[in-house]
Amino acid sequence: MTESLTTFGDVHGNLPALEAVFADMEQRSLENLYCLGDLVGYGTFPNEVIQTVRERGIPTLMGNYDQGVGNDSADCGCAYKLEADQKRGEQSIAWTNAHTTAENKAYLRSLPAHIPVQLDGLKVLLVHGSPRKVNEYLFEDRPDDYFERIMNGVDADVLVCGHTHLPYHKVLPSGRHIINAGSVGKPKDNNRDACYIVLSAEDKNLTVEFVRVPYDVERAAAAIEAAEGMPDEFAQMLRNGRG
Repeated sequence: MTESLTTFGDVHGNLPALEAVFADMEQRSLENLYCLGDLVGYGTFPNEVIQTVRERGIPTLMGNYDQGVGNDSADCGCAYKLEADQKRGEQSIAWTNAHTTAENKAYLRSLPAHIPVQLDGLKVLLVHGSPRKVNEYLFEDRPDDYFERIMNGVDADVLVCGHTHLPYHKVLPSGRHIINAGSVGKPKDNNRDACYIVLSAEDKNLTVEFVRVPYDVERAAAAIEAAEGMPDEFAQMLRNGRG
């Protein structure tokens, strides 16, 4: 009998994208949902996103942005290459800190770093960045031996991560799997549609479906442009799908 689980993450305060994703999941009658974290940051609906996930009782990881905002930190744990990006990041976390309720910050602080899941005899480990650090970027182009070392340090057949906002599925020479679920609310792969994944297994044979969901991008973008203190550039990034 086939078993499945559905994972999504990197919502980043984008309520229209999250609502569209949940509507798509409901239309497909998907259950066994897990969130890979980064509920907040960049988008202007942090409380609404948190409440939507909390109300559904979805097991959720702590992302680097959740960690920063949960602790009222000025550091989101992001790696910015350009000074302009760094400046926008500082504006984003300052705005999000100021507009997230104390109750929701307490919830963000309570989230775990890892969630282990069993899927038809496969050991699946859910993380935000990597098993080692919440803000480690596991890019697809890293060499196989890099990923093998990471997998050697955990008790898992399948590692599911987020954080890069770039979806991929890599099967290692050892037969173990590295999967990035992409991003619901801030895609960076030149496709502005929200992304989530469905993992299915039967007799320990794993299949991965990447689901893209159109949503009201303009609603999310216009909300950013209307928010005082939030960089307008984030709105255009949503429109372009280049995060």
